[in-house]
Amino acid sequence: MMLRFCVTRELRRQLCRPEVGHQASRTKRHTRLGAIYLPRIRRKRSALHGWGVFALEDMNKNKRIITYDGEKITSKESEDREDRYLRRGEIWCFRVTRRSVIDANVNGNVARFINHACKPNCYSNIIDHKIWIIAGRNIKAGEELTYDYHTDGDKEIVCRCRPGCTNRL
Repeated sequence: MMLRFCVTRELRRQLCRPEVGHQASRTKRHTRLGAIYLPRIRRKRSALHGWGVFALEDMNKNKRIITYDGEKITSKESEDREDRYLRRGEIWCFRVTRRSVIDANVNGNVARFINHACKPNCYSNIIDHKIWIIAGRNIKAGEELTYDYHTDGDKEIVCRCRPGCTNRL
């Protein structure tokens, strides 16, 4: 019984460290095709905007990095939530299909902190009803992960991907 308590306490400590995110203690994701090795990443302050996600190791092009997790809601539900988030200058909702959206503000993982860039080093792809963030080119350790949000809507948020960028999200 004591061993179980110690292991549980250690796992909780690893999973709850905010600077490391959810991938510190597990580096494999089980899929229909078997286990996939996921590279190590970390959430920390970003020069682009608020928090960002950074590579802790080199990654090859087309490497699956992390899934974009959160609460699965309908498109109709997401409209109200998106309005509330946009008033704060945030984007948490990711459209999966015409009918479904993932809201990473509810039960989301560290992927929700990956910032937008007009010239990103990652891209998103939906594989087996999961949103994957995938390396778009070779990424060096210490580099911030970014992808293009491809937002639709009123374009109210100013892009901060680089100084002088005139795009809006």
